[in-house]
Amino acid sequence: MSITFAVRGEYIQLDQLLKATGLCDSGGAAHALIADGLVKVDSAVEMRKRAKLRPGQKVSLAGETVLLVAE
Repeated sequence: MSITFAVRGEYIQLDQLLKATGLCDSGGAAHALIADGLVKVDSAVEMRKRAKLRPGQKVSLAGETVLLVAE
């Protein structure tokens, strides 16, 4: 399944995106998923919890894909 998410401002942090899209319930859960290497940004595993994501990037987790677009 694919989700389109509008980024307000210049960027959104990866952990905040996972919470905002409902892919995880809390910041702690987001941090755990990222630390376990389960989150990909543009097809590469992302280990930085607060990676700055910008429109045009894609985030993948557990079969879900989030496409970031400008607001």
